[in-house]
Amino acid sequence: DHREIRPGDSPRLSERDDRALSVYESEGAVLRLNRFGKWAMWIGNSHRWNFSMDQLFHDLIHECKYVAPGAQLTYALRNALEKNKKEVRKEIVSRVKDGCAPLFIACKRGHVEIVEYLIKKCDADIEQRGKYEVPDDRSVHCVTPLWCAAVSGNLEVIKCLIAHGADVNAVSDSGSTPVRSACFMTHMDIVSYLVENGADILKANYNGGTCLINSVQSVELCTFLLEHGADVNATDIQNKTALHYAIQEHRLQTTKLLLEHNADPHLRSRYNDDALQTACLKGAIQIFDYLVESVSYSAERLADANELMGSTFFDDHNDTHMALQYWRTAMILRMVNSDDGVPLPKRPVLSKREAYKNATEFTNLDELGAISLDLDAIRIQSLLICERILGPHHKDTLFRLMFRGASYADALRYQHCIDLWRRALEIRVEKDSILYADTCFTAQALVRLMVDLNEKTLEVMDRNREKQEPRFFDVVAIFKLLSSQLTEARELLEKRPVHKRQRDSYERILKCVTHLIYLLVETASSDEEKALMYQLVRGLVKQNPRSVYTEDTLLHFCVSSLNTINSSYFTSADDMHAIFPRLDVVKLLLDCGAYVDARNILRSTPLHIASNAYNFHNPLIKLLLDYGAHLDTPNRAGDTPARLISSNPLNSVNLLNYTSLQCLAAQAVCKYGIRSMELPVTLRYFLELHREIDNDYNILK
Repeated sequence: DHREIRPGDSPRLSERDDRALSVYESEGAVLRLNRFGKWAMWIGNSHRWNFSMDQLFHDLIHECKYVAPGAQLTYALRNALEKNKKEVRKEIVSRVKDGCAPLFIACKRGHVEIVEYLIKKCDADIEQRGKYEVPDDRSVHCVTPLWCAAVSGNLEVIKCLIAHGADVNAVSDSGSTPVRSACFMTHMDIVSYLVENGADILKANYNGGTCLINSVQSVELCTFLLEHGADVNATDIQNKTALHYAIQEHRLQTTKLLLEHNADPHLRSRYNDDALQTACLKGAIQIFDYLVESVSYSAERLADANELMGSTFFDDHNDTHMALQYWRTAMILRMVNSDDGVPLPKRPVLSKREAYKNATEFTNLDELGAISLDLDAIRIQSLLICERILGPHHKDTLFRLMFRGASYADALRYQHCIDLWRRALEIRVEKDSILYADTCFTAQALVRLMVDLNEKTLEVMDRNREKQEPRFFDVVAIFKLLSSQLTEARELLEKRPVHKRQRDSYERILKCVTHLIYLLVETASSDEEKALMYQLVRGLVKQNPRSVYTEDTLLHFCVSSLNTINSSYFTSADDMHAIFPRLDVVKLLLDCGAYVDARNILRSTPLHIASNAYNFHNPLIKLLLDYGAHLDTPNRAGDTPARLISSNPLNSVNLLNYTSLQCLAAQAVCKYGIRSMELPVTLRYFLELHREIDNDYNILK
């Protein structure tokens, strides 16, 4: 029935058949023409073996993924697998596709018959890890088949795996055990079975998260864990207990259960929040009432709690009525528990701040009544209460400052926004440093707002108003705050290890500082203000701050159009208005002593940067040259500003006016390799400005 034809001697092959033959000619392929006139292919033994292995694995993966629930592998596939030795079967089922072996996929899908078959017949590794993608946050974890089955809720698969010796306490890449993850998914039956088979409910993940913390959504599950010895006061890396999480999620019944099992309501998290304060911050009314009734607190503490509760309802829920109601309750508590007619004091006493319009908290019901119809006054009272009770460094204090500032900006009241964000930035710098991502975010938002306000790109209430925004002394305060941190931060970045985020933050803060210099120039009007501006910038230039990655100076930044600030608060990236290159800022830096021929890591001077096509501006080129910038200084690539400028069709600067005899002489000395060791040190330095670097050996020519 077959006529054998080998590659190279086929008399009647179509173009498609020719291609097939050429593909397999080097692999010992044989084509046969059957009685139906169709070409059939046989491949040599080694290639047939590889083809068979690949095809078996592909079919196995496909069936594990798409077979009907409760079904087995097809007879054909089982038969094909069992024709191979057990070692070969094990090799096939140990292969992975998209990070998962067949057993892992079967466990995830709940195909217990397939799991049983793969373990018994193919000797599949029951501890072979695979990639599990969490549907909610799209995160990927490296876990065992048992962990995967526990999260997927497949009890029968779990029974099968444990029966074959699976490690019941094997952890994921985040340190989470199968029982802990089953708790998170509220699989009560699976948790119970795992505990019966030796699962450790006290084992936390790498962040300290326990089974009990993961179970606060279920009273039944928490009860089971507590009865089996769970530590009710175990804390995670944030010093939070299960009670904290139950309150955060408004789980009243779980809160009651935990307190009945001796949960400590006075334990505080890393942000100094105990149970009562957590309830206030989350606006959990029922839990708040239950804690007040069941836990003993001082009158002053209860008054503080009511005030904080009112602040939460106003800031988070925009509920003025509830806020005033809680504040009245707090005031009554202070008055009822007065000492010789003096209400309980509000401690600690905050100093007056311009950000809060120099306001103080209300101290009696009359003062509270006086502000009850003044929304602005209520907003300030809420922020004062929050800062006094939580402290300025608390994350909720900072969040509410930023949120309230953004609300003012949305209402076109930009100065109020600047006041509050400036206060938030002061706290951030004091609490962390300019290297911290949140500090950088706050600085960028604030400086971008002020720049846009100055450039008139933001909508305002009255275009004809005489009041200047931003104000000069606001710019000065922010400039001092950020520039005073640069030297210390740069020293920290010299120590190893250095994190990329911290480096990026430093770069962004440097850009913020250059934009603040621009704002100083724009807002300084009187002679006193201009004198202060020169003093501040001169002090900064003496520090000589440079970027981390490219060693750019302030002058490099201010001649580049790439020097921009990104902030998502009010403007998109497409609407960004570039400030630089800026002639008046560059002149100010030069007048304050900035070195015009400073080189970055690529040996480029500010004139190199300004000579690039996207930065080119004739007055800027002329300004740098007037201040002594060298035209013939080569960078690491061998390019000189003279070459870049002369090749630009927009150039109108006569370069001959800036070409000196001493520069020509220095070029000649460098070009012809004339010995220069006998020259004075000052002249040798001048020569180095004109000398090229050998990129291959990084030595002077």
